[in-house]
Amino acid sequence: MPGGPAVTGGGIGASAPKSRLAGIIMTAFAAFGGILYGYDTGTISGIIAMDDWLRTFGQKVPVSSDFPIGFKLPTNQESLVVSILSAGTFFGSLGGAPASDILGRRFGIISACVVFCLGIALQTGAHNWATFIVGRFFAGFGVGLVSTIIPMYQSECSPKWIRGAVVAGYQWAITIGLLLAAVINNATKNRQNHSAWRIPISIQFIWAFILFVGMFWLPETPRWLIKNNRPDDAAKSLSRLTSLPPDDPEVQTELEDIRVALREEQERGESSYLDCFKFNKSKICFRTLSGIFIQAWQQLTGINFIFYFGTTFFQRVGIKNPFLTQVATNIVNVFMTLPGMWGVEKFGRRSLLLWGAVVMCVCEYLVAIIGVTISVNDGPGQRALVALVCIYIAAFASTWGPIAWIITGEIFPLNIRAKAMSLSVASNWLWNWAIAYATPYLVNPGAGNANLGVKVFFIWGSTCAGCIVFTYFCIPETKGLSLEQVDLLYQNSTPITSAKYRRELIAQDVHVADVLRGHDVVEDKDEKEQV
Repeated sequence: MPGGPAVTGGGIGASAPKSRLAGIIMTAFAAFGGILYGYDTGTISGIIAMDDWLRTFGQKVPVSSDFPIGFKLPTNQESLVVSILSAGTFFGSLGGAPASDILGRRFGIISACVVFCLGIALQTGAHNWATFIVGRFFAGFGVGLVSTIIPMYQSECSPKWIRGAVVAGYQWAITIGLLLAAVINNATKNRQNHSAWRIPISIQFIWAFILFVGMFWLPETPRWLIKNNRPDDAAKSLSRLTSLPPDDPEVQTELEDIRVALREEQERGESSYLDCFKFNKSKICFRTLSGIFIQAWQQLTGINFIFYFGTTFFQRVGIKNPFLTQVATNIVNVFMTLPGMWGVEKFGRRSLLLWGAVVMCVCEYLVAIIGVTISVNDGPGQRALVALVCIYIAAFASTWGPIAWIITGEIFPLNIRAKAMSLSVASNWLWNWAIAYATPYLVNPGAGNANLGVKVFFIWGSTCAGCIVFTYFCIPETKGLSLEQVDLLYQNSTPITSAKYRRELIAQDVHVADVLRGHDVVEDKDEKEQV
């Protein structure tokens, strides 16, 4: 996410005045796709607790204090209805690579909206369990396509000095979607007919329509156009993004950097999924695995436990108004993403990931310890739990939430970017599915379940400790570098030494095209000193 001093050579609008907002606004609009992601994942938490939905899709049981309306959702069905979206997104994210390479980044997003709407239509009109589940899968497939292609589109179009904040806008849109889902669920939860759950689901047509129409007005990424031998279109696209004429020297310089970097990659023959795991000077395998694992660790922080199962979890630990508590946690998520968008350009990716993991680790262990020592009737204790959960969400929202998407959007070379990103995002959704599927069995009481309850936070605290170790050894500091300069960073430094080398790249005013043609960085520095 972090930006930094401008560096000539590569990067959209590297030398264009920072006051020119046209390209930033166009690229930022694509983040609207995050609302599809956030809203669709957030709405199910409240829907499965609604009376009419339970009467329509649930299992009839004797009326009791646990089941006041005489219906319940068995653990296996709760697990399936929540996790099937993630199964769809897993396959959708893998499909994002061929879609974005063949159709282009822009039309890949447009096609994702069509698939998403099919899923929403099936869920809205569902009268039986099978139709609802199939609809969830197709909606998930559309979300998976979006989650691969939009961060890629933003990274390839954004000015490098603000690329981190722009891509972080995607995560912010996700949090807004989650909040909207919680608010709308809270507004319709007491309706005793199908509109209680059909309204929250069908509203998603609006989000998809806005993104679908808007993308027709946005340019294709210049990097995709160069890769597909359309230099004139690439110049026009870059011209729109930088507010400079197509024949402006700055536009031509940036296009040349992209061409040279792509040519160098193609000479090494990097273009297949197997090439994503090559061991070479550019550390392609390490970069691919870093992308895969940072998305996995993001899910293993446990954040989606709150957003998928928060309403029912808060009910079980004694919170009196779980729907409003879910709204409150989503408000924290939305507004604490904003300092993260600023901080990532100020402090960098690596340091925020480290400190965010530390804070989350402490909070989750405290939630687990307090939760097992107080009763469900302990008012102050329950408020302490909610407060700690909110601090934990704030730490995630300002660090791991947006930065995982920024890292996966900028660490891969152009020739394999779509494929490597699809693998990384598929990892996110694979773990998302695994956690969504396993959590009811881990948390719920009853035969065949672990009945961990609040003790599940001991697991999330331990995984956050793993996030600290992973970040320290595997994630470099890429703040303020163009996508082509990130290649140089990986070739000539390690994650631990990356901050120092990054400063050298900026201080020496490195021109990527010159380096790839054989000019050594140190020699450039020596020549400047002699002058």
